[in-house]
Amino acid sequence: MTHTAKPRRPLLFLDVDGPLNPYAAQPERRPEGYTTIRVPRATDSALVSGRPWSSRKPLRLWLNPAHGPALLRLGFELCWATTWMDEANRWIAPVIGLPALPFVDFGDALHRERPDGVHWKTDPLLAYADGRPFAWVDDEQSAADETHVAAHHPAPALLRHVNPRLGLRDRDFTALATFAASPNPAPQAQT
Repeated sequence: MTHTAKPRRPLLFLDVDGPLNPYAAQPERRPEGYTTIRVPRATDSALVSGRPWSSRKPLRLWLNPAHGPALLRLGFELCWATTWMDEANRWIAPVIGLPALPFVDFGDALHRERPDGVHWKTDPLLAYADGRPFAWVDDEQSAADETHVAAHHPAPALLRHVNPRLGLRDRDFTALATFAASPNPAPQAQT
């Protein structure tokens, strides 16, 4: 008897600020199709005192409720790749229509500068992907990340830079759908 394993879908690593929250858009004009939410800011002193949130001015986010369904239709396994980590499931996912997603725990790599110019998220994402094909939408990747991923990741990868003034656009969804549907993004079934 031959057992055929179902191929796993490629991963889509999602950053929040930039791709989903176009934070750099004109501050006085919410982009069309977006809704505004306000999230209390955490502070180290609030966390130390046992209060999870501070009384500082809340963080303003613009989120597009159409993005969740569009992301779910792409054919990826979605995963948060954001400093929001699990908090994205609390604040972002419900607004844009996503279920709770797994997230990359950046641990000690969080915001740690690298002398080679590779983004601090890159190696944790490679470790999480563990050889699987993936796409990564973010507003901070560079050519150094492209080179690093090509040299250290055996499967296809798409690093999709998103303009933080615009957020995810139709052309980004098209590029992601094309990658997900390409012949090599998913591993071949084992027989």
